[in-house]
Amino acid sequence: MPQLFSYVVLRDFAFAPNPFHGGCTLATCKPQVRRAAEPGDYILGTATVQRFPPGQLVYAMRVTESLSFDAYWLDPRFRVKRPVLNGSTKRQFGDNIYHHDGDSWIQEDSHHSYESGGRNEHNLSRDTSVDRVLIAHDFTYWGGEGPSVPPHLRDWDGYDITGGGRGHRRHFPQSLVDATTEWLRTLLGNGCVGRPFSWAPRQTS
Repeated sequence: MPQLFSYVVLRDFAFAPNPFHGGCTLATCKPQVRRAAEPGDYILGTATVQRFPPGQLVYAMRVTESLSFDAYWLDPRFRVKRPVLNGSTKRQFGDNIYHHDGDSWIQEDSHHSYESGGRNEHNLSRDTSVDRVLIAHDFTYWGGEGPSVPPHLRDWDGYDITGGGRGHRRHFPQSLVDATTEWLRTLLGNGCVGRPFSWAPRQTS
């Protein structure tokens, strides 16, 4: 039976997750989700209530596969997700940033390194504590323009599928998982359809 993971996306730069170039990837942050989720499981991220209505979706994905960081780095499908800081905004927030040089981790110049290009040990330690990247081809990413979770899925015998705080939720009654995944299947498969809510506003002039 598929599991359901839910959490709040506090900062959305389309880095974690990265919904571009034909696949939604979770390669940084959320190490416990990356450790536990298996192909066929569902992950949904809701927006912070400080900026959006409670329960508004940022993205939803059904996990297709997982790779180690080294395998992700070397896979030709995902070279386009290596960050290019002088490239387009999409390329600047590429999440394919970790790989080994011998026994040492390399952290590419990226959203998770320092602005100077220096290695951010805090981010490196947290991200690489779980050597696993989650990949989904069945997903929809709305950014700051997502639908709201239906009220009945937020009050199901005392359970609420929307995430809370900085952690994640996963231990839901099977009846709630079944109802949620049935609803999610009507929404998935559209790819990237929205704009990250933490990006600077578009220029209108």
